[in-house]
Amino acid sequence: MIAVSSPRISLMGSPDRTDTDTVRTQERRREPAPLERSARSGELVRLRQQFRREATERRDRQSGERRLRVLAYSLVTSRSATPDEDWNTLQAEAEQRGYTMGARFHDVAVPVTTTYLPGSGAGRGVYTSPWKRPGWGEVERLIRGGFADGVIVLDRHNISSDDDEYRAVIKELGERYQAFIHLVIPEKLPGPT
Repeated sequence: MIAVSSPRISLMGSPDRTDTDTVRTQERRREPAPLERSARSGELVRLRQQFRREATERRDRQSGERRLRVLAYSLVTSRSATPDEDWNTLQAEAEQRGYTMGARFHDVAVPVTTTYLPGSGAGRGVYTSPWKRPGWGEVERLIRGGFADGVIVLDRHNISSDDDEYRAVIKELGERYQAFIHLVIPEKLPGPT
């Protein structure tokens, strides 16, 4: 029988490493490389800009004098919060870009507690899918009906913090409804380190 009395157990073959060091090393290995995140953010920016260009070209072919019509959308953090400040920012951005802003919609961010994993970053920023939010549903309904060319939001996190879900929303609006998403604060591309 072998008894181990020391908490210093080496899984990597080095007598100076502890289990905690090994776990930290493994966690670092699981993080996506900055280059992968940059490439993904770049893809999302290009995709979003592509659908905006297409909407502009379509508008120019149909009626060059009509301004692009956008709906405003905001995701507030609590039931007591109001999107008034967001509306002012979105209105100013729409005017600066030459958009006509139509209806305004918002939802309250509801955390999805079933996906929260204690001790991990998995639950941070995880909210109900945009397709399950009533305000976002109205945005899509009006776009589908041809009442708007796109939607304007403060940043991508108002739609989704999840890259795959956010990409799916961009593609659905762009490919299915020929609409675009305009962000006041564009997706972050990691800077040089």
